[in-house]
Amino acid sequence: MRKIMSAIDLHIHSNASDGQFSPAETVRLAANAGLSAMALTDHDTLAGLPEALEASRAAGIECIPGCELSAKDPDLADRELHILGLWAPPGDPGLENILADLRAGRDQRNHIILEKLAKLGISIDYGDVRALTSGSVGRPHIARILVERGVVRDFHSAFAKYLGSHAKAYAPKPVLSLAAAIEALKQAGATVALAHPYLLGDTRKPLEEIVRRCAALGLDAIEAYYTEHSPAKTREYLELARRLNLGVCGGSDFHGNVKPDIRIGVGRGNLAVPEEVLTDLKRRRVAAGLWI
Repeated sequence: MRKIMSAIDLHIHSNASDGQFSPAETVRLAANAGLSAMALTDHDTLAGLPEALEASRAAGIECIPGCELSAKDPDLADRELHILGLWAPPGDPGLENILADLRAGRDQRNHIILEKLAKLGISIDYGDVRALTSGSVGRPHIARILVERGVVRDFHSAFAKYLGSHAKAYAPKPVLSLAAAIEALKQAGATVALAHPYLLGDTRKPLEEIVRRCAALGLDAIEAYYTEHSPAKTREYLELARRLNLGVCGGSDFHGNVKPDIRIGVGRGNLAVPEEVLTDLKRRRVAAGLWI
């Protein structure tokens, strides 16, 4: 794996949600890649954080505890946004209760998906799916079984044919409102960031209007550095953050074999998130009286 100097990755997933590697293995991959800091941001769960934090001390890399939530807003025609919570404290009772409800909703959705697959002649026991993670269960786990059993060739095919939003076995998942997602993270003392804003580029509302609405609800930062962002988009998001006095963050969205072309720290090879990003986020947290 290519070594990178003075760089960080604040958007990484482990098998506590839909990543390939355990939290400890994920931390070691980040350390071996030469990163100085990383954030574990699994979907709807903090379950992997204790293991990751312990592993980070042994590996000599800073690990920021985090999570990723999905949210919708009626002002955006219920378009789904992804919200990162950085410095989300493991074990926070209020946040843990909300995440438990979200995972229960995911379980219900997963059962519906498996019922639809069964009607298509594909029988999968939910216990086999559940065994793939100790945390949040999602469509990538079902996709993994479809690949392992030879039903489809790869993850892309699994989503294209069965699990994607227009595929045969799709079922929607329950998500928080944008206001509720931001409030839950803020109440827990997290820094709240809008993940991969490029995905909102084809909405009818200008991105600045979307980010201003998020900021009014308590958003702290924009994920300006991201695998799918071109240099021009990165500059655009950095300027937007400056104009709105928001912090910036960035990361690869590493999952392992779920996204096989995305490598930790560098994405597809085009990503480099400078350490100064983390320094500024910490400065903002200290100014707000929050822990780092």
